[in-house]
Amino acid sequence: MGILRSIFGPSKDEIWSQISKDIGGRYEDGGFWGRDVLRYQSGEWEITLDTYTVSSGDSSTTYTRMRAPFVNRDGLYFKICREGFFASIGKFFGMQDILIGDPYFDDNFIIKGNDENRIRLLLNVPGLKQLIQAQPDISFQIRDDEGWFGTHFPEGVDQLYFQCYGVVKDEKRIKSLFDLFSMTLETLVQIDSAYENDPQVIL
Repeated sequence: MGILRSIFGPSKDEIWSQISKDIGGRYEDGGFWGRDVLRYQSGEWEITLDTYTVSSGDSSTTYTRMRAPFVNRDGLYFKICREGFFASIGKFFGMQDILIGDPYFDDNFIIKGNDENRIRLLLNVPGLKQLIQAQPDISFQIRDDEGWFGTHFPEGVDQLYFQCYGVVKDEKRIKSLFDLFSMTLETLVQIDSAYENDPQVIL
């Protein structure tokens, strides 16, 4: 194990467990067959970090994701990706392209959503754009529940959702993601797009 650690560095379990202690979260080691989850309580919202793998034929791809269910007050939806990173952004039907008036951000990110004014309000909060820009790969959105094979949400509950390719073990990046989720949820309340209520969902 010492040789492997010297080659590959600390394991995901070690890093995520340490992060949970640093931020006051809870790390659940799922063992060999289970799911490892880092949980953090931000106000009424539980933010979860985990990984999942999609298999297709002889290949498989692992993703890191972060999720936080919340009570969506006005049905706001958006999706933010780096330019050229997430091809399926073009398939986000019913969503308009949005420019927020920040040349750097508009040049480097694609924003789609169903309420241009509220999304501009959200992204104009000091510090929030910087947290998005700190992520080298990002697909960040409000989306509905997990579908047939995942957790079903009550009426009016959606989730703030992030994913990227691979297993993220960068401590600074993960802590920045938790900051991004906490700030976004708080701002959604401030702009009247979310209720500060427990969504009654456990992922």
